[in-house]
Amino acid sequence: MTRKRHVVELGTAERQELTDLTRQGITSARRLRRARILLLAADGLPDRRVAEAVGCCVATVENVRRRFAHDGRSALDEHPRPGAAPKLTGKAIATLVGLACTTPPAGRATWTMQLLADRLVELGEVDAISDETVRRTLKKTSSSPGSASSGVCRP
Repeated sequence: MTRKRHVVELGTAERQELTDLTRQGITSARRLRRARILLLAADGLPDRRVAEAVGCCVATVENVRRRFAHDGRSALDEHPRPGAAPKLTGKAIATLVGLACTTPPAGRATWTMQLLADRLVELGEVDAISDETVRRTLKKTSSSPGSASSGVCRP
Protein backbone atom coordinates (compact mmCIF):
# COMPACT_ATOMS: atom_id res chain seq x y z
CA MET A 1 0.00 0.00 0.00
CA THR A 2 1.33 3.43 -0.96
CA ARG A 3 1.69 6.12 1.64
CA LYS A 4 -0.34 9.28 1.06
CA ARG A 5 1.69 12.34 0.42
CA HIS A 6 -0.80 14.76 1.99
CA VAL A 7 -2.47 13.28 5.03
CA VAL A 8 -5.57 15.01 6.38
CA GLU A 9 -5.56 15.31 10.15
CA LEU A 10 -8.40 17.21 11.77
CA GLY A 11 -8.54 18.54 15.28
CA THR A 12 -11.73 18.21 17.30
CA ALA A 13 -12.81 21.78 16.57
CA GLU A 14 -12.05 21.45 12.83
CA ARG A 15 -13.94 18.16 12.59
CA GLN A 16 -16.94 19.65 14.41
CA GLU A 17 -16.92 22.71 12.15
CA LEU A 18 -16.82 20.58 8.99
CA THR A 19 -19.54 18.28 10.34
CA ASP A 20 -21.75 21.26 11.15
CA LEU A 21 -21.13 22.66 7.68
CA THR A 22 -22.21 19.43 6.00
CA ARG A 23 -25.29 19.04 8.20
CA GLN A 24 -26.55 22.60 7.75
CA GLY A 25 -26.15 22.53 3.97
CA ILE A 26 -26.38 26.32 3.72
CA THR A 27 -23.40 26.85 1.44
CA SER A 28 -22.31 26.06 -2.10
CA ALA A 29 -22.32 22.47 -3.33
CA ARG A 30 -18.58 22.63 -4.04
CA ARG A 31 -17.83 23.74 -0.50
CA LEU A 32 -20.01 20.94 0.91
CA ARG A 33 -18.26 18.39 -1.29
CA ARG A 34 -14.84 19.57 -0.14
CA ALA A 35 -15.91 19.38 3.50
CA ARG A 36 -17.18 15.82 3.01
CA ILE A 37 -13.93 14.88 1.26
CA LEU A 38 -11.88 16.21 4.17
CA LEU A 39 -14.00 14.39 6.74
CA LEU A 40 -13.78 11.05 4.91
CA ALA A 41 -10.06 11.48 4.19
CA ALA A 42 -9.43 12.24 7.86
CA ASP A 43 -11.18 8.96 8.71
CA GLY A 44 -8.48 7.19 6.70
CA LEU A 45 -10.53 6.04 3.72
CA PRO A 46 -8.61 5.48 0.48
CA ASP A 47 -9.02 8.18 -2.15
CA ARG A 48 -10.99 5.89 -4.44
CA ARG A 49 -13.58 5.14 -1.72
CA VAL A 50 -13.82 8.82 -0.79
CA ALA A 51 -14.39 9.72 -4.45
CA GLU A 52 -17.13 7.09 -4.76
CA ALA A 53 -18.83 8.23 -1.56
CA VAL A 54 -18.77 11.89 -2.52
CA GLY A 55 -19.45 11.43 -6.23
CA CYS A 56 -16.32 12.94 -7.72
CA CYS A 57 -13.11 11.71 -9.31
CA VAL A 58 -9.99 10.62 -7.44
CA ALA A 59 -8.06 13.65 -8.74
CA THR A 60 -10.52 15.94 -6.95
CA VAL A 61 -9.91 14.13 -3.67
CA GLU A 62 -6.15 14.40 -4.15
CA ASN A 63 -6.42 18.11 -4.97
CA VAL A 64 -8.54 18.87 -1.91
CA ARG A 65 -6.13 16.95 0.35
CA ARG A 66 -3.15 18.78 -1.15
CA ARG A 67 -4.83 22.18 -0.76
CA PHE A 68 -5.77 21.37 2.84
CA ALA A 69 -2.16 20.38 3.63
CA HIS A 70 -0.83 23.65 2.17
CA ASP A 71 -3.61 26.17 2.86
CA GLY A 72 -5.52 24.69 5.78
CA ARG A 73 -9.16 25.62 6.04
CA SER A 74 -9.07 27.78 2.91
CA ALA A 75 -9.10 24.52 0.94
CA LEU A 76 -12.89 24.77 1.21
CA ASP A 77 -13.04 28.10 -0.60
CA GLU A 78 -13.06 28.92 -4.29
CA HIS A 79 -9.87 30.40 -5.61
CA PRO A 80 -9.98 33.09 -8.29
CA ARG A 81 -9.89 31.59 -11.74
CA PRO A 82 -7.76 33.17 -14.41
CA GLY A 83 -9.50 34.55 -17.42
CA ALA A 84 -8.77 36.71 -20.40
CA ALA A 85 -9.60 40.39 -20.27
CA PRO A 86 -12.70 41.34 -22.25
CA LYS A 87 -12.01 42.04 -25.92
CA LEU A 88 -14.40 44.98 -26.02
CA THR A 89 -14.29 48.00 -23.73
CA GLY A 90 -17.30 50.17 -23.01
CA LYS A 91 -16.41 52.54 -25.85
CA ALA A 92 -16.02 49.66 -28.32
CA ILE A 93 -19.35 48.18 -27.23
CA ALA A 94 -21.04 51.54 -27.76
CA THR A 95 -19.45 51.77 -31.20
CA LEU A 96 -20.62 48.23 -32.03
CA VAL A 97 -24.21 48.91 -30.97
CA GLY A 98 -24.25 52.20 -32.83
CA LEU A 99 -22.83 50.54 -35.90
CA ALA A 100 -25.40 47.74 -35.73
CA CYS A 101 -28.15 50.36 -35.69
CA THR A 102 -26.97 52.09 -38.87
CA THR A 103 -27.92 51.11 -42.37
CA PRO A 104 -25.84 48.21 -43.66
CA PRO A 105 -23.18 48.66 -46.34
CA ALA A 106 -24.21 49.01 -49.98
CA GLY A 107 -25.35 45.73 -51.48
CA ARG A 108 -26.31 44.24 -48.09
CA ALA A 109 -29.78 43.89 -46.64
CA THR A 110 -28.56 43.60 -43.02
CA TRP A 111 -25.36 43.67 -41.03
CA THR A 112 -23.78 40.25 -40.52
CA MET A 113 -21.73 39.50 -37.45
CA GLN A 114 -18.63 39.16 -39.61
CA LEU A 115 -19.25 42.54 -41.27
CA LEU A 116 -19.61 44.18 -37.87
CA ALA A 117 -16.41 42.49 -36.63
CA ASP A 118 -14.51 43.61 -39.72
CA ARG A 119 -15.79 47.18 -39.35
CA LEU A 120 -14.68 47.33 -35.70
CA VAL A 121 -11.19 46.34 -36.80
CA GLU A 122 -11.25 48.95 -39.61
CA LEU A 123 -12.29 51.64 -37.13
CA GLY A 124 -9.40 50.69 -34.85
CA GLU A 125 -11.61 49.76 -31.88
CA VAL A 126 -9.89 46.36 -31.61
CA ASP A 127 -6.91 44.66 -33.23
CA ALA A 128 -8.89 41.50 -33.98
CA ILE A 129 -12.28 40.14 -32.99
CA SER A 130 -14.41 37.17 -33.97
CA ASP A 131 -17.94 37.28 -35.23
CA GLU A 132 -18.94 35.14 -32.24
CA THR A 133 -17.69 37.79 -29.79
CA VAL A 134 -19.73 40.37 -31.70
CA ARG A 135 -22.81 38.14 -31.51
CA ARG A 136 -22.46 37.54 -27.75
CA THR A 137 -21.93 41.25 -27.10
CA LEU A 138 -24.99 42.26 -29.09
CA LYS A 139 -27.03 39.58 -27.35
CA LYS A 140 -26.03 40.98 -23.94
CA THR A 141 -27.16 44.45 -25.00
CA SER A 142 -30.46 43.00 -26.28
CA SER A 143 -29.64 44.38 -29.69
CA SER A 144 -30.57 42.73 -32.94
CA PRO A 145 -29.08 44.07 -36.17
CA GLY A 146 -31.83 45.07 -38.57
CA SER A 147 -34.57 45.07 -35.94
CA ALA A 148 -35.94 48.46 -35.02
CA SER A 149 -38.02 46.96 -32.20
CA SER A 150 -35.04 45.60 -30.24
CA GLY A 151 -34.96 48.43 -27.75
CA VAL A 152 -31.43 49.49 -28.69
CA CYS A 153 -31.88 50.59 -32.31
CA ARG A 154 -35.03 52.69 -31.89
CA PRO A 155 -35.34 55.65 -34.27
